[in-house]
Amino acid sequence: MLSRRSLLPLLALFAACRPSLAPSPASISTGSRPALRAFIDSMTDAPAFSNAHWGILIVDPIRAETLYARNAGKLFMPASNMKILTSATALAQLGPDYRYRTTFAARGPVANGTLDGDLLVIGRGDPSVSDHMLGDAMIPLRTIADSIAARGITRITGKVIPYGDAFPGDMFGYGWTYADFQDSYSAPIDELLFNEGFSEAHVRGAAEAGAPAGVTLSPAKTVPAIQASVTTVPPRRPGDTLATTAIASRKDSTTWVEMVTGRIATNDTTTIELVHHDPGLAYVAAMTEALGARGITVDGRETNGTGRIDTLATLSSPPLSEILKALMKPSQNQIAEMLFRTIALERYGSGRPDSAAAAVRAQIMSWGVAQNEAVIRDGSGLSRYDYISPRTVVRILDAMRKSRAFQVYYDALPIAGVDGTIRNRMKGTPAENNVRAKTGSVALSRSLSGYVTTADQHMLIFSFLSNNWTVPTRETERVQDAIAARLAGMRLR
Repeated sequence: MLSRRSLLPLLALFAACRPSLAPSPASISTGSRPALRAFIDSMTDAPAFSNAHWGILIVDPIRAETLYARNAGKLFMPASNMKILTSATALAQLGPDYRYRTTFAARGPVANGTLDGDLLVIGRGDPSVSDHMLGDAMIPLRTIADSIAARGITRITGKVIPYGDAFPGDMFGYGWTYADFQDSYSAPIDELLFNEGFSEAHVRGAAEAGAPAGVTLSPAKTVPAIQASVTTVPPRRPGDTLATTAIASRKDSTTWVEMVTGRIATNDTTTIELVHHDPGLAYVAAMTEALGARGITVDGRETNGTGRIDTLATLSSPPLSEILKALMKPSQNQIAEMLFRTIALERYGSGRPDSAAAAVRAQIMSWGVAQNEAVIRDGSGLSRYDYISPRTVVRILDAMRKSRAFQVYYDALPIAGVDGTIRNRMKGTPAENNVRAKTGSVALSRSLSGYVTTADQHMLIFSFLSNNWTVPTRETERVQDAIAARLAGMRLR
């Protein structure tokens, strides 16, 4: 007769292969280290995963003990687990109190309420001017407009101009997918970034069929420039909604225009994300709107581009400790890329992506990561040319555990069953409100790496990297969740 312990591998196998089944209570009970290894092997060796690649490493850092290892030194496409490298390096090199500063300067004389010249906006990569971080991305720009008005300026004869080149090079990450460039998660970045690189178009059907639908923008009312042609149509059946709006982009001279077209049912609403194809121009357009709302006119005349430059106001971001939460919990790609290049800007004086990769590589190697266990192409993990090993991730997470800023890093990670990208995962298990971990999700790559506290209060570090399966994606995540829950329920004494 089989004992309860000998049934554990079979129970785990069934849990991994049946989409409708969550891990059973038996499969997450406490047990020995051999039982843990059998539990993990039974799931990852299931026939459904015969074509998949699994990389797993679980360690007890206090006891310097490896509880489980599978392909720990092999390279995997990590998706957003790359943000572990970026955020850890940023915290180590910049510090939790680091703040970005954006300078607003007059190029030309100011007299009798007129700036006879241009207002220059000099950015250094602040990613925080966004609805996501501040509730309203226009708040800091209105504050700057108030500061300029307080200097008595009511008119600018020239333009509001993005100035400087803190982040030279491509605005997209190396190896990003061209087909995603209309999606906000792939928005380009530069030293000036407004609302994480996108705006929202809110479309509302008219009360009567045949009338044009209304289209409004937020957070800025004028960014980006749009041409709207959305027709209101009757619903097919009472209560039906119909929102077939679509977008396309074209560039007129130096201005990108978003064309919003399609149909929408009477009184129906929908929201469409519009990517800013030129981040700097989007930022200064929003700033121009904020100035206008404060009563400062911008003539927009061409100037000779010369003259003395005097600082009028400086915008300071929230500290890095807060920015990290906005990065890690929702897995925000543009913040990751801004931090990636900021690391290079502060270390080398230029925020080039290749310099950023070199800076991150040097930092993680100082933590003991082998040179051949990390290929770094971007800061977010959108690139399909990023490769890291589970051992790389665990070494970095252990370095963070030893850091004086560990609590900042720990607090920035998503919490299982509570918030971030794992808010709906591991609910009702010992991992809920326990596991702190970063996810990673691109096609055929799912990652989960972080910290878990066992039932007897031992903190473990783990990294689960998976590539190239053909089962439903949720089954890969289910295996990762089951292992994390098992660890949370273990007693190691």
